[in-house]
Formats: sequence, C-alpha cells, structure tokens
Amino acid sequence: MYTAVGSDWRQFGNPRKPRPLSSVVLDNGVSDRIVKDVQEFMDNPEWYSSRGIPYRRGYLLHGPPGCGKSSFITALAGELQLGICVLNLSERGLTDDRLNHLLAMAAENTVILLEDIDSAFASREESAEIKAAYAGLNRLTFSGLLNCLDGVASTEGRILFMTTNYPERLDPALIRPGRIDVKEYIGYCTRYQLEKMFCNFYPDTPASLASTFSQASQNLSVPLSAAAVQGHFMIYKDDPVGAIHNVIQMATKNTIKREKDNIIPESREDNCLTDRKKNL
Repeated sequence: MYTAVGSDWRQFGNPRKPRPLSSVVLDNGVSDRIVKDVQEFMDNPEWYSSRGIPYRRGYLLHGPPGCGKSSFITALAGELQLGICVLNLSERGLTDDRLNHLLAMAAENTVILLEDIDSAFASREESAEIKAAYAGLNRLTFSGLLNCLDGVASTEGRILFMTTNYPERLDPALIRPGRIDVKEYIGYCTRYQLEKMFCNFYPDTPASLASTFSQASQNLSVPLSAAAVQGHFMIYKDDPVGAIHNVIQMATKNTIKREKDNIIPESREDNCLTDRKKNL
C-alpha cells in the first residue's frame, strides 16, 4: 500500500499478506461481476487502443459504512497481485497540479483508491477555521479533479476506485461514463451474506446452523453491516451455537450506535434554544 507524501508515493507500513478475496463476502454475484470486469480490462489493452478508447477503468462502490467497500478493494488488489495507492483529496496542500502529478507517477500494477469521495469538497466549506487552515495555499478544485481523471494528460492503463457512503451527494459530472464505468451498491447483509459469513467463520459446522443464524439475524428487523456481524463472530470465535443464541446482541449494539449518532450535542442544543429565544 502506498500513500502520497509531497509529490511522491511512499510505501505505507510493512508489506501485508494478501487477504483472501473469499473472506470478504458481498451479496451474491457482486464480487464476481467486479472481479470479472477488472480482469477483462487488464487482459485487453489492444481492444481499447484499436478502437481509440482511453485505456482507463473507473469504479464506484457506494453504500452504508462498515459493509465492506474498502475491504473488498484491498482483497481484490491482493487477488490480482496489484498494489494500492491511497489518495486523500481533502489533504491540506493538495493542488490540481500535484494531484495530476501523483496520478501520472503512480506505480504500474497498482489501483488508485479515493475513499469517501463525497467529502473531498464538502469538508472545505468556507468556515473561519477552514479559511485559516488553507490560508495562503492553492487548493484542489473540482474542475481540476475532473481533468485529472480523464483530461488530455490523464494516464493510460489506470484502474481507479472511489468509495462513498452518500452517492446522492456526488456531482453527476464526477461519475459520468468515462470517469466511472461501473457502479456497485455494497449494502447491509443479506441472507446469502449472513450464511456465507457464518460458514467462513465456522467451517466445520452443519449448514443448517448457518441457515438458523441468518434467519435469527433477519428476525431482528435491524440492518446489519458486515463489520457488525464479524465483530459478533469475534466474540464467539469457537462457539457457533453461542453466536446464534446471542444474536440479539447485534441488534442492541446497532440501536445504541444509531441513538448516539442522533444525539444533538449539548452545546449545539443550547445554541438552538438561545436562537429561538432571540426570535421570540
């Protein structure tokens, strides 16, 4: 894995053992479609050149957090023996020219990953704090990003992945064909995923237990992310029956998390009350 430091790519941390693609369980058929598309792209550069089509491929994975978008990209890169170049578009000091240089200088046989693409420009709203942080600096522009993705100077042979939890926030120009060619929804766990994940964690148990677990999980009537299910299995690493009997714990944890996310901070609530009093 590589990260951008200045105008160069540098290896981040120690080399990791590739994660098996089978360990990231997406809904039935989703993983196969993406892998097949990437493999076909890599195997057919002549097809693109003979038709005058830029030899680039863009993918958008969207869906709720914790459902496996980034994990799948990491496993996919390992499966195809590719490296990953991770870019943070909200980084202070990132300019149009620097982004263009980084994309052009990315090593061969790597995937470019732009995570949480929706926050790249939303995070730079013109508050006093943001203005101070970027004072005196050139900044990445939206038009600059578009030109880097498919402009005259954009590189050939590039595989680019974007992820987002909020696809509705993305400008249509960013995800039009030619910039993003494949869009896949990575959502909460389906019955297929629940059973497959159970079998992955407890390979020596009867298939009937996997079915029982998936049914019990769906009876909770609470959307479950892959991260939540995996965390539950980690508690009951050697106890598949315990994982089934205590499946209610996943619903409880998810409910608590959603309630915390919906709590208005006290200071903000006080400000709202003050504003209302002023308007009376």
